[in-house]
Amino acid sequence: MHDLGAGFGYLMKGQRWVAGHGRWFGFGLLPGLVTLVLYAGALVGLFYGADDLTAWATPFADDWSSPWLGLFRGFLTALVFALGLFLAVVTFTAATLLIGQPFYESLSEAVDRAEGGEVPESGLPLWRELLISARDSLRILVRVTLYGIVLFGLGFIPVVGQTVIPVLGFCVSGFFLTEELTAVALQRRGIELKQRLTLLRGRRMLALGFGVPLTLAFLVPLVAVFLMPGAVAGATLMARELTAAPDTAGAAGVPDTAGAAVAASGEDAPRTGTPLTLDK
Repeated sequence: MHDLGAGFGYLMKGQRWVAGHGRWFGFGLLPGLVTLVLYAGALVGLFYGADDLTAWATPFADDWSSPWLGLFRGFLTALVFALGLFLAVVTFTAATLLIGQPFYESLSEAVDRAEGGEVPESGLPLWRELLISARDSLRILVRVTLYGIVLFGLGFIPVVGQTVIPVLGFCVSGFFLTEELTAVALQRRGIELKQRLTLLRGRRMLALGFGVPLTLAFLVPLVAVFLMPGAVAGATLMARELTAAPDTAGAAGVPDTAGAAVAASGEDAPRTGTPLTLDK
């Protein structure tokens, strides 16, 4: 339970950090605002075009009598828009991080610099970083979608589907949201997706304490935009603990989770500034 509170603490520390560095807060808002405008335009287009889309996809129903035609296509139209809204929610963070890669990289480096110690750099050109971020975001999206399908099916189980399953859904979303946000700092440290997931699984309650409250907050319109800079800052602070050197971690009473994660993945330990590769 200590890790659960510590994860929430990092979320709050990140918000306080950007509140105390107003220039970085404004700087970190830009990607979220751009993504919000793009997503809002896409959803408005889907809202007005969903009727035509369902009519085009169901030509076999053209000869159905009233009211069955209207009910059938009305249900499909609502389902299409709900699916679009769901995809917008689950992909908003990934899209914002991808669009704002240079912004959040600079913000994360500023947090590292302010906290002292070494400030890792990936050593990669921007286009490579964007490509790696897009690749990893797609992998995470596939995982989230698979979990979502399973949880959706389990949601039809009486009682359990209306109580336990929604809680599990928020936990899954929170865990992967934490992965996406910590990736900004961990990629600069040469830690790839597989190692990042191992790191977070080793401190699962820490990840949930950070990601679940943020997932719940992101359900409120516009909140994601204003919390994103602080979320990136808080995730950077968390990444510093997860990758703390053994002697530093031991002195602070924190286990060497980074070394354990790498050992579990069967790979060499990441080195600061080690270039990321696309061969995995």
